[in-house]
Amino acid sequence: MQRQVGHKEDRKLRARRRADRTIWFGLGMFGLIGWSVAIPTVLGIFIGLWIDENWPSRYSWTLMLLIVGVALGCANAWRWIHEESQPDRD
Repeated sequence: MQRQVGHKEDRKLRARRRADRTIWFGLGMFGLIGWSVAIPTVLGIFIGLWIDENWPSRYSWTLMLLIVGVALGCANAWRWIHEESQPDRD
């Protein structure tokens, strides 16, 4: 019983510390995560197009670097979400 009460109190204290996180904070985080995926993806496409134009080969560097950019962007987004979902450490 005492452990449950302590756990609930910790949750309430964490919620009070995060009270400043409004809808605008959530929308800003949504935009940040979107850009963290979009920028590496677009950079991968442009670099791939440049490589394909200057050094033609039977492999599509654009497609390969698109996939690499999406993977890097998703890893970056996961890191942001993971950091924000961790409880505050004082």
